[in-house]
This record gives sequence, C-alpha cells and structure tokens, in this order.
Amino acid sequence: MDKFDRIYALHKRLSAARYPISRLQMEQALECKRGTIVRIISYMQDFLGAPLEYDPKANGWYYNHKATDPPYELPGLWFNTQELQSLATLSHLISDLQPGPLSDQLRPFERRIETLLATKQFGNGKAKQSIRLLGMGTRNGGDAFQRVAEGLLQYKRIDITYHARESNQTSQRIVSPQRIVRYRDNWYLDAYCHQREALRNFAIDRIKQIKLLNIPAQQIDEEMLSQHFADAYGIFAGKSDNTAVLIFNEYRARWVAEETWHPKQQARFLTDGRYELKIPYRKSQELLMDILKYGPDVEVVAPEELRQAVKVRLEQAVNQYK
Repeated sequence: MDKFDRIYALHKRLSAARYPISRLQMEQALECKRGTIVRIISYMQDFLGAPLEYDPKANGWYYNHKATDPPYELPGLWFNTQELQSLATLSHLISDLQPGPLSDQLRPFERRIETLLATKQFGNGKAKQSIRLLGMGTRNGGDAFQRVAEGLLQYKRIDITYHARESNQTSQRIVSPQRIVRYRDNWYLDAYCHQREALRNFAIDRIKQIKLLNIPAQQIDEEMLSQHFADAYGIFAGKSDNTAVLIFNEYRARWVAEETWHPKQQARFLTDGRYELKIPYRKSQELLMDILKYGPDVEVVAPEELRQAVKVRLEQAVNQYK
C-alpha cells in the first residue's frame, strides 16, 4: 500500500466513522508505523484541506464536518493506485495499437475512458498527458506473442525454438501453454514442458520460432500453477528452498518498509532503526540484481552463499574503476 492508497483508505474510514479513530487503529488498518501516520495526517491537513482534528478525550482523530458544508471530500477524482494504473494502461495500450480490426473495435473504449476522466475533472481534461507510463528495459516479443496467445486460447500445444539468455543455448520444446504473464514490462509464458515433464517459464521475446500444433494442450490445475509460480522470488518458478535475510540502513528503510518484495516476506524494524527483510527464493539471479541496486544501503546477512555472491559482484564493480 503506497502513500496515496493510504490517504484514500484513511479518508474512507474517517468519513464513515462515528467516533474518533486512534493512531494505533490507523496503523493497524493502513499497515504502517507511527511516523507514516503522522506524515499522512500532516499532508492531508496542509495540502488537501482535510478538516482533521484531534480529540484528546477520545485519544483519536476525526473529521470536523461542522467546519465544512457539504461534508469534506478529497479534491478532484481520487483513484487508488491500481485503479488509476489500470485506466491509464488501457488508454495508452489502445492508443498505441496499430491500425486494424481490433484497434477499430477498441477505440470506443478509449473514448469512454477519456470521457470518464474528463467528466471528473482529472487533469483538467488532459488525462493522457497527465499520466506517464515509462517502460524500463522493455523487450519486443515480435510475432511470437500472437502465436503463443493463439495456442493458449485454443488449448493447443506449441512447438518452440527457445534461446535461453542465461545459458546462451538453443533448444527445441513442445509445450502446453497455461497463461501469459506481464512482469517488469515484459511478457512471459507459463507452460508445461513435455520434454522436461514439468512446469517451466519462458521469456516470449526469446522464442525464435514457433508452430501451433493440432494437439490438445495438457491443462494444469490453477492452484498447482499458483503454488509453483508464486512461491519463489521474482519470475523464477519452483519451490523456494532458501531464505535471504537482508538488513537495510535507517535511511533506505523509509522506502523499503513500504514495498512488497514477495507475498511471503517477513519484515521488522530493528531497535536501531534499520530494517530487516526475509525473502524466500529459489534461484538468486533476480534477487541478486535487486540487492545490488541498493549498494551500501543493504547488507546480506544470510545465507552465506548469497552474501558471498553479492560481495564478489561488488568487488568486480570496484575493480572496473581502479
């Protein structure tokens, strides 16, 4: 939950509350610490004009509706993060479509989204210009994406020539597509590989040749898919068999404490203000990259294998500048 989601959630609770809400109740409801609540209250009072007042007898905060007529509402149109991102993504995706039958069918939806935002006075009627979606490291899936989607929707197996970026090896696979995943601005295929007789994940941009087969795809139970692909860290699938213990310094803790790295993460603030984060993982490649970007602001405490891997990469980076 980010800052604006918390403001939105707190506004809804305060508007509906019959009695003042204590700071502890706010912390529990918004899943954050005291400092975050203090900053949110100050922001709502100073910048959003919220009639937030403190009742010392009830030891809680409330909206003083007597000070506003009609009752206070957040200025403008307030979406939560997911709603705003969804609308913006839809609008941008439709506008970027190449001319064709599908794009013509979707244009009315684009106009309806823009009308919705303009009606609510979001961005003064310039919603598309007011929202930017920046893709970082986006790779082009080319024609493979369309063929993968065909196999998925028609429940057919596909024959692919796959070039693995990590090993730099090319292999021939027959797979039963299960679902397409958008992850960190790129597309991946979750599929059952008939050569390996196991679930595998494929980067669609690494599929060099693809052929749709007239053979029914083997369907995997949704629960099994979720367990296999959601247990480990990042895009690497499989049962997690390691737990990374990371400690962020007090400065970086202010950011990381409000982030979700993994659904099963465990986190806590240490007595000196540092932040401890425990993350389950299977393969370390992606986790390693995410750790390295924090440089001196994070220390890997365990396991020793991951700690040494980070140390080696940092030493190699330093040697480049000697």
